Amino acid sequence: MASRGRSETTKLKQNMEEQLDRLVAQLADLEEAREDMDDDEYEETKQDTLEQLQDFKESLTKMMAGNMTLVDELNGMQIAIQAAISQAFKTPEVIRMFAKKQPGQLRQRLAEVERDGKVQKLSQDSYTQQKVEILSALRKLGEKLTPQEVEFLATNSSQALNEFEKVTGSIGSGDKLLEVAGSQVQQASK
Repeated sequence: MASRGRSETTKLKQNMEEQLDRLVAQLADLEEAREDMDDDEYEETKQDTLEQLQDFKESLTKMMAGNMTLVDELNGMQIAIQAAISQAFKTPEVIRMFAKKQPGQLRQRLAEVERDGKVQKLSQDSYTQQKVEILSALRKLGEKLTPQEVEFLATNSSQALNEFEKVTGSIGSGDKLLEVAGSQVQQASK
């Protein structure tokens, strides 16, 4: 999975700690310098620092009420799925049919790919890639594969498709997964 958001979250935490340290040091410095300041200047500076601490506390409370990360769990899953799909599937048509839950159209496309492979309209690499993508999509949609299809998939599946299977398997299949995949297709087609 891409580390999108993790470095930003780490930086946010670091900035928050630095801000707290700065405000506490400012209060300590103010107390040390009290004798060198007149009462009005001391009170004004102390009040300003206390207001900054109050604002800081409110910001911290808001962050802690939610999640102090910039990437929540669902967004993290979406990122993982997007990365897996983009690496596993090279054929936009297959992604589109997968996202729209169209196993019938995928079967039809598989027949076309097999026909084109037999008449050598497709290179062997292109034939293998497209057939593996279609079979993977069919399996993820819950379609029953023939023993020959399962064997072809096992023999020719790429590392990217295995990662896609692992990511989508750990997240679960179903409407949420397909909804995310569909949104990725829509974004890619714009």
